[in-house]
Amino acid sequence: MEQQRLQVELREGTGKGAVRKLRAQGRIPAVVYGRGMQSVHVTLEPKAFDTVVAVAGTNHLIMLDGPDPVGGCSVIVNHIMRDTLKGFPTHVDFHKVNMADKVKVRVPVKPVGDCIGVKHGGLLDLIIHEVELECFPSNIPDAFEVDVTDLRIGHAIHLGEAGCPQGCKVVGDPTAPIISILGRAKEEAPAV
Repeated sequence: MEQQRLQVELREGTGKGAVRKLRAQGRIPAVVYGRGMQSVHVTLEPKAFDTVVAVAGTNHLIMLDGPDPVGGCSVIVNHIMRDTLKGFPTHVDFHKVNMADKVKVRVPVKPVGDCIGVKHGGLLDLIIHEVELECFPSNIPDAFEVDVTDLRIGHAIHLGEAGCPQGCKVVGDPTAPIISILGRAKEEAPAV
């Protein structure tokens, strides 16, 4: 996927008052941090940010355009604070990445294939919605695909059995179930 670009501006003030003024002006306050650099407070345009996140997602590299020291930095979105009622972003944390260092990211689980258990009346139960992976920034996958073709009613696929995208390592308990097929309860025989 092509690396997305996002325009940012440095911001002067920090604290509640300065952040409230930025939000009143229709801007999103943000911070850029990473190994070997001081945290830098920036501000960005909400529409531009929504467009970049819609195209790239939160796990893909974003190139920041703006003044030094953040101009030209490759970052990933580490955290988005959202308004509780309306859902729009109120603050964003960007993590500056070094392409030679591995990062830990959370990737959504995506079931792939026609499941035998579902064909026989079972229900696909996605137990874990996101999996944490450790990989180089250039190897971050869009999703953690799990083949459910041979999954039968009453069975589950565990994290260690799912297979991992090339260049990635799963972080977590390999015995944790990811996906299972729930079956119908046995029908009781009618009373005599």
